[in-house]
Amino acid sequence: MRLLLIHTGGTIGMRRTDLGFAPLPGLLDSALAKIDTAAHIELAVLNPLIDSAHASFADWNRIAGTIVAAHDRCDGFVVTHGTDTMAFTAAALCFALQGLARPVVLTGSMVPLGLPGSDGMGNLTAAIQAAQTAPAGIWLQFAGHRFHGARLRKANSVAADAFAASPAGKAPVHEGKSLIHHAFDRPNLTIQSMAPGASGAALDAALSVCDGAVLRVFGAGTLPNDPVTAQALRRAHDRGVAMIAVAQSPEGGIHLGTYAAGNLLLDCGVIDGGDITAEAAFAKLAHALSRPRAEQADLLARNLCGEFG
Repeated sequence: MRLLLIHTGGTIGMRRTDLGFAPLPGLLDSALAKIDTAAHIELAVLNPLIDSAHASFADWNRIAGTIVAAHDRCDGFVVTHGTDTMAFTAAALCFALQGLARPVVLTGSMVPLGLPGSDGMGNLTAAIQAAQTAPAGIWLQFAGHRFHGARLRKANSVAADAFAASPAGKAPVHEGKSLIHHAFDRPNLTIQSMAPGASGAALDAALSVCDGAVLRVFGAGTLPNDPVTAQALRRAHDRGVAMIAVAQSPEGGIHLGTYAAGNLLLDCGVIDGGDITAEAAFAKLAHALSRPRAEQADLLARNLCGEFG
């Protein structure tokens, strides 16, 4: 069995510096030499290595492009990545790689390899094993668990068991007859959270420069119904800004129309995000807005890779 390990950076491959943890080239090579596996593992290092806080649409394209280039000659893939934006990248790969026929397993660590108490070697070893046995799709292997890539969220900023994912009714793969890489353009996107008394003018300013927005709303789908917020949403709708509403609560999702306080969202063409995560909603907007305009509404509404439970 042949695997490709794609190292993008992240805590797992960092060292301590005077300015804090920073990527250290060569660290993954040393770790791989210590892992006993029957699989042949090839290492691809995406230079420059990044702290995942700096991850961009271009980095998502680099990772997906590397997988596509090696798809037919490899049986599985491992992607090492920083934990801060792991959920965004996992979702992005779900949407970008239509027709994926191999397991792609993301992993990382909360403590760098080589430091006392590091979880890096355990996560890396488990990810390599998962890449040999998991079904096709985008997965995260972390702290002894395998998670659905399109349902993922970072639930703890310091604990070793840092991730969670809600149940999914569909595998984390964008089905297709053959592998297609849907590259991301550079749409202007934002995530806006509702709060009591929050500035409607600030929301208006953000939406005025965006192509799409994820709106993190209250409860089952409500928001402040003040005139300035209403005007901001109507203006955005008139400009053709794509908007999707998601729940601030980690479980349960939203159901637009349940409360009158959420009808403004429906009136302004905001898509009901159901129980999609904010991370997956952001990646899905980026995916849809990188496709022809005639396809965008359908892509946003459909369950492409299990992003809806």
